[in-house]
Amino acid sequence: MRPRAAFCGNEAALRAVYAEAERRALEDLVELGPLEEAELVLSTWGMPRLDSAFLAAAPRLRCVFYGAGSVHYFVTEESWARRVRVTSAWSANAVPVADYTLGLILVSLKSGWRQAAAMRGLAPSLARDDVAGTYGSTVGLVSMGAVGRLVRERLRPFDLHVLAHDPFLAPEEATRLKVEAVSLEDLLRRSDVVSLHTPLLPATRGLIGGDELRLMQEGATLINTSRGAIVREPELIEVLRRRPDLQAVLDVTDPEPSAPDSPLRSLPNVVLTPHIAGSIGPERRRMGAMMVDEVRRQVRGLPLRGEVTPELLARMA
Repeated sequence: MRPRAAFCGNEAALRAVYAEAERRALEDLVELGPLEEAELVLSTWGMPRLDSAFLAAAPRLRCVFYGAGSVHYFVTEESWARRVRVTSAWSANAVPVADYTLGLILVSLKSGWRQAAAMRGLAPSLARDDVAGTYGSTVGLVSMGAVGRLVRERLRPFDLHVLAHDPFLAPEEATRLKVEAVSLEDLLRRSDVVSLHTPLLPATRGLIGGDELRLMQEGATLINTSRGAIVREPELIEVLRRRPDLQAVLDVTDPEPSAPDSPLRSLPNVVLTPHIAGSIGPERRRMGAMMVDEVRRQVRGLPLRGEVTPELLARMA
């Protein structure tokens, strides 16, 4: 007998993540019905907290298949105590972030943002000898989690030196990834492009401030596709005003979106994008496809590839 399942979350997001093809595949694996009968929940952004009220409304619930990234906001002590398993599409959501970051890095190494600003008369022109380029330049990756590792893989075809800062990166793993593990300060001093991939945790909030940014070398670029609060924004603005040679490419800000009168919107050495690195448009279906595969594995009694456990969340924190 097929297990009972229910969709739960933001309706528009559910339609985007679990499109027609994904729903047809699910029909062969589960019997869709109301939440009170569901053993499995298929979800995405907008998943309600698994508190006592929700769990009482879903007495048969055994597993949540979350077609998005972080599960921190909805898992609870009550859900763990009830042994509700959770699997997430965080690895699938890392793919478009890595793709987008690779594009930003390559444009940054060619000083493309400054060159475009100069063409509009917003910045001085750059001599060709002042451009780092994509041969022998240095890229620094801050944090080697899922996204950081994917970015490193995408950089392999290019003739670049890659630095990495991650307190949990073992020496043998750095060797396997072909990165040079360094301190944050050393990475900032030596990199032509610094790309942030740090999760937002109490220990990483405000990780990058004025003292760190002033270490960056002449003409370097800071890319942030992680979380805005990793960077102390007022100090970033101050440094960018004093150092017009530096470039910031920010897909995330704090607050988000940035205030209408924020200097980030007018500084010539800042490029802002509206948090588009993660899954958007049809890319969201990649997460739905991963969750369909996870349901298939659950039905067949196989391990779940994206399972999140209390122990894993504790290590991440």
